Amino acid sequence: MIDLRLLREDPELIRASQRLRGESTEVVDSLVRADEQRRAATQRFESMRAEQKSLSKQVPKASGDERVALLARTKELAAEVKVAEAEAAAADEALRVANLAVPNVVQDGVPPGGEDDFIVLREVGDRPAIDNPRDHLEIGEALKAIDTERGAKVSGSRFYFLTGVGALLQLAMLQLAIAQAVEHGFTPSITPSLVKPESMEGTGYLGAHASEIYHLPADDLYLVGTSEVALAAYHANEIIDLEAGPSRFAGWSSCYRREAGSYGKDVRGILRVHQFDKVEMFSFCRPDQAADEHLKLLAMEEEMLAKVEIPYRVIDVAAGDLGTSASRKFDCEAWVPSQGRYREVTSTSNCTTFQARRLNIRYRDEDGKPQTAATLNGTLATTRWLIPILENHQQPDGSVRVPKALQPYLGGRDLLEPQR
Repeated sequence: MIDLRLLREDPELIRASQRLRGESTEVVDSLVRADEQRRAATQRFESMRAEQKSLSKQVPKASGDERVALLARTKELAAEVKVAEAEAAAADEALRVANLAVPNVVQDGVPPGGEDDFIVLREVGDRPAIDNPRDHLEIGEALKAIDTERGAKVSGSRFYFLTGVGALLQLAMLQLAIAQAVEHGFTPSITPSLVKPESMEGTGYLGAHASEIYHLPADDLYLVGTSEVALAAYHANEIIDLEAGPSRFAGWSSCYRREAGSYGKDVRGILRVHQFDKVEMFSFCRPDQAADEHLKLLAMEEEMLAKVEIPYRVIDVAAGDLGTSASRKFDCEAWVPSQGRYREVTSTSNCTTFQARRLNIRYRDEDGKPQTAATLNGTLATTRWLIPILENHQQPDGSVRVPKALQPYLGGRDLLEPQR
């Protein structure tokens, strides 16, 4: 949620953020009106309540006609207070709904524009020289590591089986990610894949992104598209201890996305699928620590990419491609030889106080007063990484070289060979 103090002090800042995102400023205007109406309704209700309490104290002391008049006014006022209370409650709910409609405020320095208007910050690693590179699906089928045909038979399009060395390679990658996270002080977590509506709403996924989410109406639960949702809601309605610094988690979960609106796009292989596994980093910190924490999460992602020895680039994502909760986002995109282009494999977002305000997550400042925390997230490894790992390490004879960091998790194997 947007800080209402910021809204009152500088609504034009929030309107400017909307324009950077390429979105309408009407949601800001609606929020301004809802805030004014809520404050007016609350003031009316509190004024009537104060009068009601004052009259209640006068009645026992009055007598005769004065007492009759006071009782009549008290009865009349009781009905008015009930109406005013209902109006104040309705105005409060209208304000909540209006606030949920406004995305996070974009940070200074974020590139304006949409999906294609990112800025490349750096390119890392040498792209392999491969004549006629095979794509990950052809490689995976030869290794008997990926089976999309039977995935479609069992579950439909955009599903797959990882089998044999495919399953081992994913487990190796995710275990390496967890080991790195633990080394850096993150608490490893295996999180729920189903969450309540308030958890999904609190992280900002029930607005513009609602069509991407699987909903189970019979239980009113949602399948998560990232363990960020469960990790953010872990401390909902709590005051957490941040005296020693940020509180960091690494969540391992299966993730589910409907991929609505992507019909016919990236249908081959496992690039854009309905189910995948992921290790997600999540941090709670003081707002003044958030920018530095964001860079730490990015450094963690780059450390993992270096371990699996794939070339990549880092981009500063443009405002129109940030998503509802993020105020700034950096993506790492791995080189995919068969496509001759970079594709996103990690994303890290600074959500400032946006999610914590929705979820009521606070910490105590130096004076012991509760303040809203900041939250950040970042991908440390996911199923999609198998694509650049297989493609960048493919050999002319059809085998795939195993990056050194993954070898201990594969029984010391340094080469994956096609199966006859």
